[in-house]
Amino acid sequence: MFYLIQLLNGVQYGLLLFLLASGLTLIFGIMGVINLAHGSFYMVGAYLAYWLAGITGSFWLALPLGVGTALVIGVLLEVTLFSRLYKRDHLYQVLLTFGLILIFEELRSILFGDDVHGVAVPAVLSYSVRLTDTLSYPVYRLFITFVCLLLAGALYLVIQKTRLGMMIRAGSSNREMAASLGVNIPLLFALVFAFGTALAAFAGMIAAPTSSVFPGMGNQILIICFVVVVIGGIGSINGAMIASLAIGLADTLGKVLAPEFSAMAVYFLMAIILLWRPQGLVNKT
Repeated sequence: MFYLIQLLNGVQYGLLLFLLASGLTLIFGIMGVINLAHGSFYMVGAYLAYWLAGITGSFWLALPLGVGTALVIGVLLEVTLFSRLYKRDHLYQVLLTFGLILIFEELRSILFGDDVHGVAVPAVLSYSVRLTDTLSYPVYRLFITFVCLLLAGALYLVIQKTRLGMMIRAGSSNREMAASLGVNIPLLFALVFAFGTALAAFAGMIAAPTSSVFPGMGNQILIICFVVVVIGGIGSINGAMIASLAIGLADTLGKVLAPEFSAMAVYFLMAIILLWRPQGLVNKT
């Protein structure tokens, strides 16, 4: 039963990674932008949850307000900064997004200080399900798993079954041809970037009650997100899902089965997969 709990933790962590990595793979794979600041949006979401929940007194009210704020930030950044770099070398994107990391960290320090903060679990979900006489599992973690699965299903339907998804896939494959067929590429890219930003922020918001809100938290998660994108295949949402679950399970079970090697488990998994499939698990969205 102990391993069942670790399995549930691994799936929950993997699905949370998927929310982050799906936004990154959309921005990276479709728009061709190397966004090193993606982890900062995760941090922004966590701090928004802390701040808005404190102001409104409700975590549930903080969620839509935080997502709306992240969408606005995403649109503003894309229109004012990122849209100017699509036709330039990736080095410009790296420099810009690294600069954004520094800006977000400085703003975080000015607005919230350098202390560690916590976000309370909503009262309605602040209990555990008893699995055995001695083991129980937090309901809030089950809630995170359910929400992530719901969003993953919605994202799949949007990308694969809707006109918007068709335009996103067309813009990813050949943006010039899509533009010639009437697709508004600048608007489409602004929407994709804002949506990816909102996904990262939402992941940070729902993760905040299960972990501390602390300086540099976005930088820690960023490397894992890029590992997910590389393993899953650049531009592939399906690949991001598979890779996220694999990494979540490898990281969680590695800490239990071989704690002395747990820090290497994710990268060992990446090495094995890339030796087998250098292009990643799935080729495209």
